[in-house]
Amino acid sequence: MTPFNTPEQFAALNKANLENLVAIANSMFARADHLTALNFNTACAIVEDGVAATRSLMALRDVQNLPGLQAKLAEPMIDKTVGYTRGVYEIAANGQQEFGRLFESQIDELNNAFKRTLEQVAKSAPAGSEAMFATIKSSVETANDLIGNATKAARQAAEANLTALTTTVKGASDTSAA
Repeated sequence: MTPFNTPEQFAALNKANLENLVAIANSMFARADHLTALNFNTACAIVEDGVAATRSLMALRDVQNLPGLQAKLAEPMIDKTVGYTRGVYEIAANGQQEFGRLFESQIDELNNAFKRTLEQVAKSAPAGSEAMFATIKSSVETANDLIGNATKAARQAAEANLTALTTTVKGASDTSAA
């Protein structure tokens, strides 16, 4: 028994793989485009803040006001850092979600193909082997559940890390402003 019974099945598999490759490439280019835009916008905002900071420093007449001005000038930079970090995370998370959906659909297709093959083999297996095939099917379903739970846990951990990072940076921002 070969994995491809007809040349059409082989061609369909190649077409599906090519479509997946194109989808991954398009997703990567979209993420690069978003990241480039984020970098450009952040750089422009930092330059604008730098000009404003320079003007504020040049307008300073009393050295006694310097600590207050430093805190005032540091706050926008911290806010921009938090915003930039959040933007990078969102770009990466969106890319991961797209890749994850593609991966999950591939796993689903692979599992379906495996189940079909297993059913074909079970039909030609000797009598009394039904329990073995039921065990194999159960093992595959358990493995799929495990993968799904691990994926869900990884997503939750990533979201918790972003929340902790944002809270930490915001706390540092509040401390430096005080």
